[in-house]
Amino acid sequence: MAKQSNVVGVRRHRAVRYNKWGLIFLIPFFSVYLVFNLVPLVTTIYRSFFEYYREGRKWIGPNFVGIQNFVKLFSDSRIWDYGMNTLIMWVIGFVPQILISLLLASWFSDTRFKIRGASFFKTVIYLPNLIMAAAFAMMFYSLFNSDGYITRIVQQLGWADDNFNFLNTVWGTRILVGFMNFLMWFGNTTILLMAGIMGIDVSLYEAAEVDGANSRQRFWRITMPLLKPIFVYVFITSLIGGIQMFDVPAILTKNAGTPLVGTKWTSMTLIMYLRQTLTSRDYGTSGALSVVLFAITGILSLVVYRLMYSKKAKEA
Repeated sequence: MAKQSNVVGVRRHRAVRYNKWGLIFLIPFFSVYLVFNLVPLVTTIYRSFFEYYREGRKWIGPNFVGIQNFVKLFSDSRIWDYGMNTLIMWVIGFVPQILISLLLASWFSDTRFKIRGASFFKTVIYLPNLIMAAAFAMMFYSLFNSDGYITRIVQQLGWADDNFNFLNTVWGTRILVGFMNFLMWFGNTTILLMAGIMGIDVSLYEAAEVDGANSRQRFWRITMPLLKPIFVYVFITSLIGGIQMFDVPAILTKNAGTPLVGTKWTSMTLIMYLRQTLTSRDYGTSGALSVVLFAITGILSLVVYRLMYSKKAKEA
C-alpha cells in the first residue's frame, strides 16, 4: 500500500513539473496580451467617460463627464448613417459570398461529381484570402478610378460619358467594396462549409437515398440543418469583420468615404469614423465609439458561443 502511494506521489510530482513548464511557455503570450490588448482596452474604457479633445492649439480636459460622450455619440445622426453604410456594404459582399461558397462546398464535397483538379481549384479560390486587403484595394482603385482601365473601356464602348468615374457614384463605390470583400473571403467560407459537409455521417445520406429522397431533398433535409452551427459561426464572424471594415473603403475613397450626397458620406464606415475622431484629437468621443463597437462585437461573440454550445449540449 505504501509502495502504491509512493508511485502515485511520483506521478503527481511529474505532472506538476510538466504543468509548470506549460505555464512558463504561456508567460510570453499573457505578457504581450497584457501590454498590447488589456491595458489599452481598460484605458479606452476609462477615457470614454472624460471630455478630452483639442480645440485649435488648446487642449480641453480631461474632465469627467460620465456617459455624456455616449449621449452625444448616439444623438449625432452620423453614427447611424455610417452604421447603415457599413451594413449595406457588408450585405453586398456577404450574400453572394455565402451562396457561392455553399454551392462550391457542395460540389467539391460530393464524390459523385468526380471533379478533376479539385485540389487545384480549392487552392485557387483560397488565394485571394492570402492577399493583403490594402494591396487588393489599390489594385481595384487603379482599375476603377477616373483614369483606370475598366473606366476607359466603359467610356470607349459608349456606355458612359468621358467624365464618368465609378468611384463618384454611390452604388458604384459600395458595390466595389462589397465585391472586394466577397472575393477576399468566399474561399475561406468555402473551406469552412466543406469541413462541415464532410463531417456529416454518410449513412444519413445513404438511408435517405434508400427511402427514395432525391438530391434536393437530401440537401435541404440533411445538409442544411446539420450545417446550422457552421452557418451561425460564418454569419457572426463575417458580421464582426463587417463592423471592423476599414482598409478597403478607406483606400478606395482616400479616407474620405466619398461620394458626398447632401451632408452624408455614403461609403464612410464606423471604423473610418473612429479614425476621423482620433485624427481630430477628440479622444472622449473616439473612446466612447470604441467601447460601443467592442460591446457589439462582444455580444455577437456571445451569441455564437451560446448557439453553438447549447446545440452541442442538446445533442449530448
